[in-house]
Amino acid sequence: MAANGPRSSLRGALCRQLLLTLVVFSFACEACKKVIFHIPSKLEADKVVGRVNLKECLGSADRIQSSDPDFRVLEDGSVYTAHAVVLSDEKRSFTIWLSDSKKQTQKEIPVLLEHQKKVLRKRHTKETVLRRSKRRWAPIPCSMLENSLGPFPLLLQQVQSDAEQNYTLFYSISGRGVDQEPLNLFFIERKTGELYCRKPVDREEYDVFDLIAHASTADGYSAELPLPLSIRVEDDNDNRPIFTEEIYNFEVPESSKIGTTVGVVCATDRDEPDTMHTRLRYSILEQTPGSPGIFSVHAGTGVIVTVSRFLDREVVGKYSLKMKVQDMDGQTFGLMSTATCIITVKDSNDNLPTFSKNAYETSVEENLFNVEILRIPVEDKDLINTTSWRANFTILNGNENGHFSISTDKETNEGVLYVVKPLNYEENRQVVLEIGVGNEAPFTGDVTGIITNMNRAFVTVHVKNQDEGPECIPAVQYVQIKENSPVGSKIKVYKAYDPETRSSSGLRYKLLYDPKGWITINEFSGSLETSKILDREAATPRNALYNVTVLAIDQDGRSCTGTLVVKIKDENDNPPEISQSYLVICKPKMEYVDITAVDPDEPIHGAPFDFSLANASPEITRLWTLVKFNDTAARLSYRKNAKSQDYFIPITVKDRGNQSTTKTLTVNLCDCTHPDQCHTFPPHRAILGKWAILAILLGIALLFFILLTVVCGFVSARNKKSFPEDLAQQNLIISNTEAPGDDKVCSASGFTTDTVNNSSQGFCGTMGSEVKNGRQETIEMVKGGNQTLELCQGAGHRHTLDSRRGGTMERDHSEWYSFTQPRLGEESIRGHTG
Repeated sequence: MAANGPRSSLRGALCRQLLLTLVVFSFACEACKKVIFHIPSKLEADKVVGRVNLKECLGSADRIQSSDPDFRVLEDGSVYTAHAVVLSDEKRSFTIWLSDSKKQTQKEIPVLLEHQKKVLRKRHTKETVLRRSKRRWAPIPCSMLENSLGPFPLLLQQVQSDAEQNYTLFYSISGRGVDQEPLNLFFIERKTGELYCRKPVDREEYDVFDLIAHASTADGYSAELPLPLSIRVEDDNDNRPIFTEEIYNFEVPESSKIGTTVGVVCATDRDEPDTMHTRLRYSILEQTPGSPGIFSVHAGTGVIVTVSRFLDREVVGKYSLKMKVQDMDGQTFGLMSTATCIITVKDSNDNLPTFSKNAYETSVEENLFNVEILRIPVEDKDLINTTSWRANFTILNGNENGHFSISTDKETNEGVLYVVKPLNYEENRQVVLEIGVGNEAPFTGDVTGIITNMNRAFVTVHVKNQDEGPECIPAVQYVQIKENSPVGSKIKVYKAYDPETRSSSGLRYKLLYDPKGWITINEFSGSLETSKILDREAATPRNALYNVTVLAIDQDGRSCTGTLVVKIKDENDNPPEISQSYLVICKPKMEYVDITAVDPDEPIHGAPFDFSLANASPEITRLWTLVKFNDTAARLSYRKNAKSQDYFIPITVKDRGNQSTTKTLTVNLCDCTHPDQCHTFPPHRAILGKWAILAILLGIALLFFILLTVVCGFVSARNKKSFPEDLAQQNLIISNTEAPGDDKVCSASGFTTDTVNNSSQGFCGTMGSEVKNGRQETIEMVKGGNQTLELCQGAGHRHTLDSRRGGTMERDHSEWYSFTQPRLGEESIRGHTG
């Protein structure tokens, strides 16, 4: 008895705990809201009965079970028939059990199945209407199953108003499905308010119908406001998932790692999203070749990956997969379709190239470069003419000075070794190179073996001795000298060396290139001197550097060249120059004109410039002012009382080193609106030198002498009343007018032309005048100036310069200079342009 005491006590404790658990479950087991489904009398297997809101009853349920084996409940609350069901009675009920094992909670949902005909008869009874105690004229949720089997018309719901207690009401509806497409799908009994559907509906075409219900009396009085009625079409799994492509084509490299993504297959389903009808699952039905299994597909995403390392292009180059997609989360009663996936195995670099042997020897003469010295063959098992087959050579060791390079012959896949920088036998007679070889494509074999498995070979290069010529070291030498240094100034000594003896003895030097012949070199010593005065401004190289090429030659005729760079230091040997010569100022539109100057010397000898009026006449000083504008320009302005005419204004410009120059500017003060309207002088004139002016003056004097002789002879001939026949061949024209006729116009070129009303400007000369028989006969010269030059013969006649405007006055020397000087400029321009 004593022994059984503790055991009996333990047994009692367990019973109490079990009883307590049963009590908790019994109290937790509660019934949720009852659900009523209206179904036909006959249903086939795997047909939707309806949907239950499981979350509203027990959202944490991890187990769902039906008390009736003819019905199956899914996670989203959809109720399906597990077998064909026939309602022998008008009603049938079962219970849905929901359990939460963690919280030890259980709830149940009563489900009542009613035959539709019985519902219609019940709705027609007046007793049902009379027992209503709650107002029903409010939006009532309503739904119908797509592709319903009927019977039709199918009762959806009954709409009634409490106003029936006071009025006799008639019901009507409007909206899509009634008086809008699809027409006459729904109708309502006028007296009872029962809403019917006439035929099955496809949810993929119409997922909801928004109707408006009306309640009115016989005389048209609206007892209620219009009632919105929304009829939702419940989805039926009537669409198969379809792959986006019938045949998918993917590629995957051989020797890919496990988990390498091959491609993605995708399918679409027209049924309602986010339901079991569109919850798709992918799978592989068949692989060809079938063994071993190489690929796998993610059931939810359709991503195909590798699950094996045995992808070898040389064994199998292509796989075919038969893919399946199924809705209802892949359950056996879900709808499915198939597609084909072709996977091509691409070649990868899983074979390293190998040398045919481990050591090579070759030779090369010193001082040679850009020459091929060796070809190195390799073997590779990968696909020919692919990046996995093409070799990539590298010099691993021995090329620290950059004398060698190696490349790949694209045709033969050989390594070609070059000398790209000359070798020196005296410095190194033998070079050992370590050559490595890989492929253009990365190696896809064992990662740990990439370095150790790289094939290597050694190449010994023997350097051959060669008798070398002199070396000009350094190749470029620099020297500095001032410009304008006297001829014979020492610069420096240029030296070259024999690389064998490191000596300069026995070498001869000469200048290979001297642009201006400014430098001489001693043939034996290499000393450099100036042969001319150096002008920095005439050198025109960059940064005033004057380059000379020197040639050094040994006794055997071998040579080298070097460059001597002479930097010419600037001196202030150039005054600033005014760039303008002729200026036009439109009065009164322009009040001033800017004058600029330039200095070819370096800036330290240039600006800022000083401008001033140099020895100007009192008239110029009184009418014109010159004010400095900036470092390189000054502003010339006139006073208001200045007349419109040409002014000759001398201006002196001086640089910071007091180098100065004076230039006389011709300034045309003109009444105009634009400078182009004034043509007293051409805007650009060529300036003659002193010798050119002297030659022209001598030519003019000679011409005057010849013309004077001709005129005298002509006058004598006239006195004899005879006219020489060859006079027409001379440059003289007989004119019987006292002044140049209107038909004689002087052109800009200086030749007299027989034109009428010609406004061209020029000048001509009229030489000789004789009054005979009451008329003045004049001999005109073809060439002349803006004024007419007359030479009169006989007593009392004077040599005059007569203006085209008429009048005769004597000119002094300054007037003669003013008359001839601009014409000489014009003659120089015509000679230059001609």
